[in-house]
Amino acid sequence: MSDSSVHRAPDALDSSHGSRRVRAARWHLLLAPAFGLALFLGWTLLAGSGLYADFIVPSPAAVADRWWQIASDGSLLRHAAVTLREVLTGLILGIFAAFTLGYLIAKSRIIAYTLTPYLVALQAIPIVAIAPLLIIWFGAGIVSKVIVCALLVFFPMLINTMLGIRNIPGELRDLMDSLEATPVQTFWHLELPAALPIMIGGLKVSATLSVIGAVVGEFVSANAGLGYLINFGRGVYDTPLVIAAVFTLTALALTLYGLAAWMEALLLGWQKVSR
Repeated sequence: MSDSSVHRAPDALDSSHGSRRVRAARWHLLLAPAFGLALFLGWTLLAGSGLYADFIVPSPAAVADRWWQIASDGSLLRHAAVTLREVLTGLILGIFAAFTLGYLIAKSRIIAYTLTPYLVALQAIPIVAIAPLLIIWFGAGIVSKVIVCALLVFFPMLINTMLGIRNIPGELRDLMDSLEATPVQTFWHLELPAALPIMIGGLKVSATLSVIGAVVGEFVSANAGLGYLINFGRGVYDTPLVIAAVFTLTALALTLYGLAAWMEALLLGWQKVSR
């Protein structure tokens, strides 16, 4: 057997495996749209079956018409802007507080032993039980909604920050000590890059939870926002309005999650290169 045939055989195997991986990747991309199409067809058939009244299970066309109505008159944009403002403000405050406190807890056992029981107890309280108290204490304006949103965002980001900082290998810390790095240098060049993958995982969870927090606050007391639209539609049995507002909230949550995933690709692209 010649040397050229020996070299061609592995190349042929690699190309066949590569083509198989490409076909598998294309097949996987079709799964989510196919499942969504199946849900849409099931919804359409159920709405047209006559088993339920229109105000209980409206058709997709009725929901689309209602969504277009509130979008064309500007009310959807106005209410979505209120909710987005609450979400972004609560998300930023919650992430900042969680990162700061999570870093301190990971670095200090005294702080960990002091605060951990209270943080766990706070997380154990349902947010719907705290929201009315926050409305009473801080009023029905944006402040109470931002606090509800920040509280819901806080705990997942706190846990991921603690895990990220605590899971840094001791050998890397010893290396920084041998280089006589300052605490600030250790933070920027070791702790933050090493903990970033786990922290961005917490950011993805927090991004979706922030939308839930804002809506919970609007459910309790609000005169604007997508949560208010849902409450209003429920009160007058305007089910298409409720579903249209829910779809808008879903799009908002998916957008925030997509931004977190884009940030992950931007900041952690070096991991794929190193592999």
